Amino acid sequence: MTAKPRVLLTNPIHPDLMPALEQQCDVVLAPDTAAATLFRLIADAEALVVRTQLPPDLFDRAPKLRAVVRHGVGLDMIPVEAATARGIPVANLPGSNTQAVAEYALAAMLHLRRGLATMDSRMRSEGWAKARVLADRGTELGASVCGIVGVGAIGGRVAEVANGLGMRVLGLTRRAESLPPNVEAVDKQGLFTQADVVVLSCPLNEQTRGLVDAATVASMKPNAILINMSRGPVIDTAAVLTALREGRLGGAAFDVHDKQPLTGEEPVFDAPNLLLTPHVAGITATSMRAMSEGAVATVLALLRGERPSNVVNPQVFR
Repeated sequence: MTAKPRVLLTNPIHPDLMPALEQQCDVVLAPDTAAATLFRLIADAEALVVRTQLPPDLFDRAPKLRAVVRHGVGLDMIPVEAATARGIPVANLPGSNTQAVAEYALAAMLHLRRGLATMDSRMRSEGWAKARVLADRGTELGASVCGIVGVGAIGGRVAEVANGLGMRVLGLTRRAESLPPNVEAVDKQGLFTQADVVVLSCPLNEQTRGLVDAATVASMKPNAILINMSRGPVIDTAAVLTALREGRLGGAAFDVHDKQPLTGEEPVFDAPNLLLTPHVAGITATSMRAMSEGAVATVLALLRGERPSNVVNPQVFR
């Protein structure tokens, strides 16, 4: 009887999809994501499903590995070049959490513009009149300007949502010709000086690292809001916090952070008008199932020797 290929999961996948994977594979769930644990478990793994930051030299310890699948979209968690050098295909799941992230952007906009959570809290603690006065501070999204940095699948969906609210949409992307017709191409200065809402949905790379620096924050409208659902290092966190404290920025939402997880001691916890979430923009019960379904299908295809179209380094097949 042929042994089943071993698949290592850095984190759990949706329970509905575990039976399909376990039927054909020997599935191992890492008890934690410490480097030492992953180094130990990767030695016997033929496939790896990734939901956490991998050590850069992990693949040096993986002599049997022949498939790596990102349970999601962003690839910065995976040393793709190292995998490619070893002939290991790496795949991700584009589109699997697009709706979830776009809805997060909308929720963050409404939270920062209408302050319903604050209103609810004050109504419970101080009464009707004290809560009702907060409505005078709210502003509407319609007829304002939404600037999106990174207009891929997620940014494009955010643009559709913003257009639906009556917002004018500006886009900053490397390929202006690829922008949908409802998005105006602008340069960085044009986007940050005109936008009432800036949404960051770009990947982290050498071009985007530190993209939103102190000068960029200073160029924004004093009542503008900034939503970062990209990666923490895309922004200069200290510059944004300073602008919030000095009243030079209307608000911000950080779903991603310079170092994760946060400990509770970071300066972000003392900043006003700042929504903090623990890297969950793309996570809902719906998207988790879709990502797990895609991850299982891709792992099984790669282990069968197939060449899925969502492999990001197809040169390993040549």
